[in-house]
Amino acid sequence: MRLSFYAPLKPPHDPVPSGDRTMARALLAALDAGGVVCDLPCDFRSRDGKGDAAFQAARIAEAAALIPDIIAQGRDAGWQGWLTYHSYYKAPDLIGPAVSNALGIPYFLVEATRARKRLGGPWDAYAQAAEAACDTADVIFFLTQHDEIALKSYAPAGQQLIHLRPFLPLSELPPAAQPTKTMLSVGMMRPGDKLASYDLIAKSLAALSGDWSLEIAGDGPARPDVELRMAPFGNRVKFLGQLDGDAMDAAYARACLLFWPGVNEAFGLTYLEAQARGVGVVAQDRPGVRDVLVPGQYPSPEAGVDGLVALLQSTLAAPPNATSIRSYIAAHHLLPAARDTLCAGFSKGGIS
Repeated sequence: MRLSFYAPLKPPHDPVPSGDRTMARALLAALDAGGVVCDLPCDFRSRDGKGDAAFQAARIAEAAALIPDIIAQGRDAGWQGWLTYHSYYKAPDLIGPAVSNALGIPYFLVEATRARKRLGGPWDAYAQAAEAACDTADVIFFLTQHDEIALKSYAPAGQQLIHLRPFLPLSELPPAAQPTKTMLSVGMMRPGDKLASYDLIAKSLAALSGDWSLEIAGDGPARPDVELRMAPFGNRVKFLGQLDGDAMDAAYARACLLFWPGVNEAFGLTYLEAQARGVGVVAQDRPGVRDVLVPGQYPSPEAGVDGLVALLQSTLAAPPNATSIRSYIAAHHLLPAARDTLCAGFSKGGIS
């Protein structure tokens, strides 16, 4: 099977680390494991982070100019389908629907979202394009139950919606953690939702009894704000900075639990990375986050700091069964499960 693979937000080979790039690379790994050959048709990015109508119009025109050459590329390569990762109102797929229609091939979307409330606003042209891409798709692979709601509400007749669980690009589990008594938090330090999670962490630590310590992996423009929040705890909180892969693995391996509330996270690969090593998670029961957590009792956002502190205390006192955590991740959130889901979806879309 040969597909065109396109990511309008950020190409998978982009050198800047991001969750979006990581997931795109994971998808390519899963497709490769399923024997799918993927061509990357272009590096065109559509993203508009400001809601600029003139910018959107210019990018739509640029995309239209690229389409004829990409159609020719697809004919020469013999594409059997087009797959786009992460089309949404700020970065819609402006190319795939036209190319797949011209070539008469199925059109697939992964992690596409509908946001009809953006129609008529500053992202109107882009929101219309994102809706059109969703309308065109033969199959949409959704990553979270939250995304499924709008997709299902407006799905055209005959469209297949398939749950592709977020996954790690690993065929096997990494080594199990050998935990110390140190907790771990992992998150970029930037204003908004990330800082809101750090704020909840600081307030929870202030109410946490007993002997505890915390390591924080991450960096960013809001680091001074995070450091200010953690200053009252002295050397019980250690800042690790931005870690490379090996150092991050070592941090997971010594963690007794992962503490990240997950304010408005899309889902959060850090949860999967920790749980793959058998590390229990303290997080709030939020849309997206719950899609990557091993089933359990997590406090609601409404339970606030009290709910997080209660789960912290109970997890520190009686860590969850690491073997059960790892078994769940292996069954649902590794590369083989993703490969099987994708290949089944392609079959439903008309190719095999």
